[in-house]
Amino acid sequence: MKYNTSNNLYKIVVNLFFVFLFTLSAHSQESESKKETGLDKFVEYFTFYPNKDKVAKDSTLYLSKIITAPIVSYSPETSLGFGVGAKYLFKFKGSGDETRTSNMPVSMLYTLNNQFFIYSGFEIFTNQEEWVISGNLSFQNYPKYYYGIGTDTPETNEEIYDTYQFLIEPILLKRAFTRYLFLGGGVRYNKVYKTKVEENGLLDATRPTGYDGSTSTGVELAVLYDSRDNILNASKGWYFELTRGFYNTSMGGTHDFDLTRFDLRHYFKVSASNNDVIAVQAVGHFANGNVPLSELALLGNEQIMRGYLEGRFIEENLLAAQIEYRKTFKDSRFGLVGFIGAGDVFNKTTDLNIGDLKLNYGVGLRFMLDKKEKLNIRFDYGAGNETDGNFYVNIAEAY
Repeated sequence: MKYNTSNNLYKIVVNLFFVFLFTLSAHSQESESKKETGLDKFVEYFTFYPNKDKVAKDSTLYLSKIITAPIVSYSPETSLGFGVGAKYLFKFKGSGDETRTSNMPVSMLYTLNNQFFIYSGFEIFTNQEEWVISGNLSFQNYPKYYYGIGTDTPETNEEIYDTYQFLIEPILLKRAFTRYLFLGGGVRYNKVYKTKVEENGLLDATRPTGYDGSTSTGVELAVLYDSRDNILNASKGWYFELTRGFYNTSMGGTHDFDLTRFDLRHYFKVSASNNDVIAVQAVGHFANGNVPLSELALLGNEQIMRGYLEGRFIEENLLAAQIEYRKTFKDSRFGLVGFIGAGDVFNKTTDLNIGDLKLNYGVGLRFMLDKKEKLNIRFDYGAGNETDGNFYVNIAEAY
């Protein structure tokens, strides 16, 4: 079973997308001498200020904002998606410039593949960043690709199975020892259900553990180091998140296993004469025990190993890294990026061979939607040595 997406429709939307961006850019340049451009006014129309009256009476308060916007996205897994998003930016009373802005986004999306997503990945700073509350919340009906488990599965194995997923993962961290270091933990609940597999297909024949649904319930220990200057689009600083989760049937889950994940990033400007940025990222996923299908590592998506379909290669463990050059132009909302990466999935460490790594590379266009928050619309094309390549359209940077 395969999805046949409409290439003509996709090309039309992409062309309209570029026409829209260039029209906005031209209008912005014509209005350079004005206080607000047409785009600024457009963004302001969809922006709400829940504490505006209080700020008028107390100038020490941060002016919170809720930015809403229509969403148009594209990835090979979802085809075209349409929906609405809201981003709540705020600070608690008593927080000043030393406290970074808390970010609570919510996105609702429906795609041409009859999928729906409701998602929020939040990061909240308390006063003076004594505490950080981070995590994920999602509910989705998401058909997934399956080629088999392992690093050498043939593309001819491709089939798609349908499933629902509900995930909640709140993590509470306390600042410790130094300015940007936080220690803590939380819980993670990941339920996959209403799974429909192709009769007599590969998944039905091999039936890996949890293929027809699973529930992962566990506790996590977490370490976070975050010195980024901007949460949405950093130009300098480090980010390191490490979680160690323990999942057990005694806590209501269906499988006993443990899961370790890390995400390491570094951002730095190329020179003092411009705002170009180099962004580096390395990620890892290591599972051990009776690991259900839904908790295996997936190589490829719109964030890491762009160009590969999500789930093209899956296994218990994954290591991947990428580097991206982000080019900006003075007094322009446009930017360009180029990226390269490498990674692979593996069952045991001895199975990981540098000569067999999957490679990816690509280019992208950026258009800055919100100058103050440095929020970009991104259009990426990624390819690799084991993929013909794919396009991605989304809001905010890949990492």
